[in-house]
Amino acid sequence: MTASAFGPRARHETVAVRVGSGAGAVTVGGGAPIVVQSMTNTDTADIEGTARQIAALARAGSEMVRITVDRDEAAAAVPHIRDRLRARGVEVPIVGDFHYIGHKLLSEHPACAEALDKYRINPGNVGFKNKRDVQFSTIVEKAIQYGKAVRIGANWGSLDQELLTSMMDDNARSANPIDARAVMREAMTRSALMSAQRAEEIGLARDRIILSAKVSGVQDLVTVYRMLAARSNYAIHLGLTEAGMGSKGIVASSAALGVLLQEGIGDTIRVSLTPEPGGDRSLEVKVAKEILQTMGFRIFTPQVAACPGCGRTTSTVFQELARDIQTYLADSMPNWKARYPGVEGLNVAVMGCIVNGPGESKHADIGISLPGAGETPAAPVFIDGAKAMTLRGEGIAREFKKIVEDYIEKRFGAHGQAAE
Repeated sequence: MTASAFGPRARHETVAVRVGSGAGAVTVGGGAPIVVQSMTNTDTADIEGTARQIAALARAGSEMVRITVDRDEAAAAVPHIRDRLRARGVEVPIVGDFHYIGHKLLSEHPACAEALDKYRINPGNVGFKNKRDVQFSTIVEKAIQYGKAVRIGANWGSLDQELLTSMMDDNARSANPIDARAVMREAMTRSALMSAQRAEEIGLARDRIILSAKVSGVQDLVTVYRMLAARSNYAIHLGLTEAGMGSKGIVASSAALGVLLQEGIGDTIRVSLTPEPGGDRSLEVKVAKEILQTMGFRIFTPQVAACPGCGRTTSTVFQELARDIQTYLADSMPNWKARYPGVEGLNVAVMGCIVNGPGESKHADIGISLPGAGETPAAPVFIDGAKAMTLRGEGIAREFKKIVEDYIEKRFGAHGQAAE
């Protein structure tokens, strides 16, 4: 995406990293579209349950899915999960999340090492003291052996304590010590960069490395990623770790990622939401997609503009119609993408009264301005900026949905594409 006076800045230049193979492979960095990813919360040893959740996340739009590989049973399940997904036609790249014993699991379960498309390792807990370099090297060597990408992910909650302690001691002895929080930010950045440098020394190519430095505070995250981007051209994964539940997690992630994406930083993102008990894991995917689409970086589904309602809109008709249209478009997209190329760029407006209704509807590809309190019971419909008709009566919602269907077929169907 190019920079403009009021638009997003040009993307921070990073090395392109290929993750996966075949139809499901994705490119991270190098100017490729920003990739959406997510993570399962199933027990990976539960082959069917994990495969089912990966498939659901992929259907929701996750372009990579990370799974926990924490013990032998989980590692042994990975190739079976991969095979079960492929049998269902799901080719989304699978990322293995390793902590503490990743070197052991990858060495003792070669089928797991081969089946995964990317490894994620944390330099803060890959090993301790004299074992750290050996265990880190083992994981990197396995990635080289099997041609896999690696995300080196420093994390605020498991930062390399030896590095942090050394830096804190140096800071305390300094004639001009800085704030302890600033030292931690520097330690995060340095941990990721030093680990990436070590991986390259072992033999892992730069186009196999993705970096992340996750923290749970918005301002800390913005600062750390600015530092990381300023000092390297590795592909970068963005994510606010432990973002939280519900609106808190959504708002915090949107604020943090929005600032960085606007500055051109970030090649792949995850919104780490804590799900409600029994909640839909794919919500984090939907939020990530909405952040990218709202900011103009990706287009996933038609946009529906709808007014918030006020004292002029005492009827709930426009609220129900806006909800129904939004749901209808989202539910129809998997089928429409194959039938109607470009349909994801459609803009629809569902407005509630005469104040902004006609104007907003004219700006959309297709829009309807419903009558507000005290207005004439009529709903003008605008298509491509011009008033096309007026709907009346109890069947307005049903009639408008049919008009939307006809418009999509005419504009994006085979006949419409040929006419263009």
